[in-house]
Amino acid sequence: MSSEKLSIAKTGTTTVGLVCKDAVVLATDTRVTMGNYVAHHKGKKLHQVDRHMGITIAGAVADAQNVIDIVRYYSSLYRMEHNKPIPIGSAARLTANVFFSNRYYPLIAQIILAGYDEAGPSLYNIDFFGSLSKETYMSTGSGSPIVLGLLETEFKEDMRSEDAVRLAVKAVTSAMKRDTYSGDSFDVAVITKDGFRELSLEEKETIFRSLQVS
Repeated sequence: MSSEKLSIAKTGTTTVGLVCKDAVVLATDTRVTMGNYVAHHKGKKLHQVDRHMGITIAGAVADAQNVIDIVRYYSSLYRMEHNKPIPIGSAARLTANVFFSNRYYPLIAQIILAGYDEAGPSLYNIDFFGSLSKETYMSTGSGSPIVLGLLETEFKEDMRSEDAVRLAVKAVTSAMKRDTYSGDSFDVAVITKDGFRELSLEEKETIFRSLQVS
């Protein structure tokens, strides 16, 4: 692996994924950094892949966007060929295979892929060597040590989606306070049997204010 490739990997972020009783919740901050340089304040790290599936990204943006494009393509192809959405586990395995096939010149990104299919809500963590693990909660990026400490204390598997959203926002904003590579704002999405929905600015502001009061 070249030193140039490694230098691109020096980026920071905070992403969160939670599986609850009736949904999957994904959340990220929006600060984009290159080393100590803040390149953008409103970077998009939370992406809809299909009607029933979303992805969070941490690492080199170009590498992660390449992976997202590949997964979107095969997800759409599966829907056209089978007239139904691709299972989340199959999409996760496909994503892991993309990373594994590039293992000699790795794609510098870490992915949380989550969604809702016939088996219910599920979430997968995929690293840049193609390792795949199914999780009930996960965090990636430079703020993840802060987030994981909070989730290990407060996460409950039978949480309602409303409570999971609050916890995801609390986790991301906690990391934003303590990790210099995370900050500015945050994005949140909820994936249920009805599909992928990203929270509006008004909804996010309401949740954030409620956390400041509580």
